[in-house]
Amino acid sequence: MLAPKSQFTDQDQQAVNALRFMSIDMIERAQSGHPGSPMGMAPLAYTLWEKFMHFSPRDPQWLNRDRFVLSGGHCSALLYSLLHFNGFDLSIDDIKSFRQLDSRTPGHPEYRLTPGVDASTGPLGQGFAMAVGMAMAERHLALQYNKPGYPIIDHFTYSIVGDGDLMEGIASEAMALAGKNRLGRLIVLYDSNDVSLDGPLNLSCNEDIGERFKAAHWDYQLVTDGGDMDAIARAISRAQKSTQPSLIEVKTTIGYNSPDEGTNKVHGAPLGVANLAITRENYGWDYQPFEYPDDVYRQFAQYVFTKKKRYNEWRGLFADYQRAFPAEAEQLTSQRLDIRDLTNHHQFGDQVSTRVANSEAMQDLAKRNPQL
Repeated sequence: MLAPKSQFTDQDQQAVNALRFMSIDMIERAQSGHPGSPMGMAPLAYTLWEKFMHFSPRDPQWLNRDRFVLSGGHCSALLYSLLHFNGFDLSIDDIKSFRQLDSRTPGHPEYRLTPGVDASTGPLGQGFAMAVGMAMAERHLALQYNKPGYPIIDHFTYSIVGDGDLMEGIASEAMALAGKNRLGRLIVLYDSNDVSLDGPLNLSCNEDIGERFKAAHWDYQLVTDGGDMDAIARAISRAQKSTQPSLIEVKTTIGYNSPDEGTNKVHGAPLGVANLAITRENYGWDYQPFEYPDDVYRQFAQYVFTKKKRYNEWRGLFADYQRAFPAEAEQLTSQRLDIRDLTNHHQFGDQVSTRVANSEAMQDLAKRNPQL
């Protein structure tokens, strides 16, 4: 029986390797950064961004774009590589200034500093929690603003997390909240490489992540080969159909195909001149630092072009929505937070707990601002 034909080509694999080497190149130039995880999870990120995510590089704040949170913000080199190759306003000079003062490519992603970054991340676990919050916001906005024939809010929230993220207490709390609320449009991909900063993961953790998430009412899948983009794609397709939030554990190799692959030596330090030369040879990558073949740019451009159809269809739908529901459309696109004439619930000197006073103020704000 013949194996099913792969939906990925040699050009896709070359593009994945370009993501790896752009990440390596910027870290080597900065003499600072985390190359291991970008090298291991490049196939995972490529599959998600090119085959599934909907976004517009020319309109990074598109209201109905799929949200993406890189919870392990220390892996920012991979995110910047994705943004650059996908045509966001991030030049090769920005890439070269990685981790430098006042650059648009800081060591950890920062919202509103870098086009295409949806969340500032760094403290582990918090990105996971923000992704849960974004999925809750999608649910809320859809219920508030969608009308029959006008599904103007129907995006997914994706996040890539690592072992360190899932160890944090805030991640456990957010996991429980997402499972309870059955946030089916939340898909989390777990870069499971069995290595932490200090060494093998089993020095600090040996829990069964799958059972933990299933107990919290998540859909769980395991992809045993982090380089198998077809298997990753099948898992994401299945997750998109789930009515529960989804965790896809993808077994990867940190520092894949480098001399120190699979060890913590490639977690938080540049590869170094000698190891970088060996890594280039291992991949057959014959290009100089910050030199990438035109074929790679064309490959990414093809995927970006296919995304334009959904974007343009949504713009047409929203134009009709603005005519049919002008008040709701104005609320959705307004950046104003109306704080005028808030109710004065208490007088100076009244004894009231802060949580009660805050709750009363937030309820007043919510009446004026349905997005809250």
